Amino acid sequence: MDDNHRKQPVGRISVAPMMDWTDQHCRYFFRLLSPDVRLYTEMVVDQAILHGDPDPLLTFNPSEHPVALQLGGSEPDTLAAATRIAAGFGYDEINLNIGCPSNRVQTGRFGACLMAEPRRVADCVAAMRASAQVPVTVKTRIGIDDRDDYEFLTAFVETVAAAGCNNFIIHARKAILSGLSPKQNRTIPPLKYATVYRLKHDFPDLTIVLNGGIGSADDVRLHLEHVDGIMIGRKAYSNPYLLTELQALSGMPTSRNDWNPPQRHDIVRSMAEYAKGQLACGVRLHHITRHMLGLFSGQPAARRWRRYICEKGRQSGAGAEVLLNSLSVFDLVA
Repeated sequence: MDDNHRKQPVGRISVAPMMDWTDQHCRYFFRLLSPDVRLYTEMVVDQAILHGDPDPLLTFNPSEHPVALQLGGSEPDTLAAATRIAAGFGYDEINLNIGCPSNRVQTGRFGACLMAEPRRVADCVAAMRASAQVPVTVKTRIGIDDRDDYEFLTAFVETVAAAGCNNFIIHARKAILSGLSPKQNRTIPPLKYATVYRLKHDFPDLTIVLNGGIGSADDVRLHLEHVDGIMIGRKAYSNPYLLTELQALSGMPTSRNDWNPPQRHDIVRSMAEYAKGQLACGVRLHHITRHMLGLFSGQPAARRWRRYICEKGRQSGAGAEVLLNSLSVFDLVA
């Protein structure tokens, strides 16, 4: 196994895996806004890959690179088999979900509840690494329930790192495994950025990426003084044009060239071209346009534009011309 290849760094700036959101249409849209910000798939359960058709789950557009697959599971053998299949699709990274607190995920014995079983997580990571030539990373929380002391977190990280995981994405909130919904788990447990900063200080040889509550380029600049990378989530979805600002912070070669942020109108035109191909394959326009609603956030006529594509995009037989025609709403802006 080529350790140099496996230890290539993960993205300095990335967009979080978000269930029901970061599908292939969303990722294609995000890539138009930034050539280098790393994108993550929705979580895919290992069993779904092994016992179903992996193509619709794992196929992605080559333009999405750099793109990472997030896997859910808790058995080393099945995760290794799923990783082996997924690696054949050309992902740049395979990420193991140890952060999701939903009841459905816990029922499958994976996600955040696995923080209580660091040895099992280490075994999973070791098996996955043996099955792929790309980095295997872990996304986790700072703790679970009443096990949120720093010693619990460091013991987890030490154990998993010993299995060869060099990259940890840390959501700076603990997870409450019962009594809170996944949405509440993203807002109610307090953010503790200092804990993640301390983790980076105490494990300088590990790549530590901070996630949770990050909403602006200024936030990103501040946090990058303490950690190796930043992962943003819902803010990228509600205000996707933020990705054009974050491109300059990505640390990638493109950010140092004469790259100019694309205009919002040009993004719409590019998505119309993309939609033509997808519609020909049977995709409904709404499945594409639903990811674009925040594109004009804060701009004049943004609400009018959003309403237009919501209403027109849901209509039976809606075609790519909906996106092109939507730009006419801005002709009314004085």
